[in-house]
Amino acid sequence: MATSLNYKYQPSDRMAHLIADHYQLIQVMSRFGIPLGFGDFTVEQTCRENGVDCETFLTVVNFVVDGLPNYKAHSSVSLKALLHYLKQSHIYFLEYLLPAIRRKLLDGIHLRTDDVSFLILKFFDDYVNEVRTHMEYEEKNVFAYVNALLSGEIFSDYTVTTYSDHHEQVGSKLKELKNLIIKYCPQSANTNLLNDALYDIYRCEEELENHCRVEDCLLVPAIINLEKSLESKV
Repeated sequence: MATSLNYKYQPSDRMAHLIADHYQLIQVMSRFGIPLGFGDFTVEQTCRENGVDCETFLTVVNFVVDGLPNYKAHSSVSLKALLHYLKQSHIYFLEYLLPAIRRKLLDGIHLRTDDVSFLILKFFDDYVNEVRTHMEYEEKNVFAYVNALLSGEIFSDYTVTTYSDHHEQVGSKLKELKNLIIKYCPQSANTNLLNDALYDIYRCEEELENHCRVEDCLLVPAIINLEKSLESKV
């Protein structure tokens, strides 16, 4: 396959080198359904072995690594592959990372109703509800809309700009939560457990920002291109 020379990582690079350079790409790889144990296979070989669209995988990889400033909206990204990646991201956040952070918070703050520990947990639960609402909207509206477009359907009452207007960053409440923990951590807290939870909150914030950027900068342009393509055939 041909990939832009402006991309940092290419199909001929060893998959193991990508992970060695940026351990964060483990999550990208996992969400595309690529398991560990790929030996010295190249990116192209690994994608082919796992039925993954290599162009889309590399587009996301390069975007996560350096923002992909040379990315063009007309790049040959597979919307089907990108939707799979984003759906798996939702599962990771809602079913794994956020519940794991909550357990650490519970174990670390020794929850009481008469001190700041109760407020910390309430802030976190409110944040999770905000993330869940956001992702459920995407699943029920945006992703369903894309699947309909992929089937050749055209809608007069909905375009991707509707989604763009609705799509907001979901990280502001996390900043409040971090400040609450850092400034007003209860004295009875287990320092190691709470520090571990705080570290995961920072990591979650970074990953969610990347997730939103992929949607805004990769998914939306690809949908617009598909909309225009279908409209031109009418």
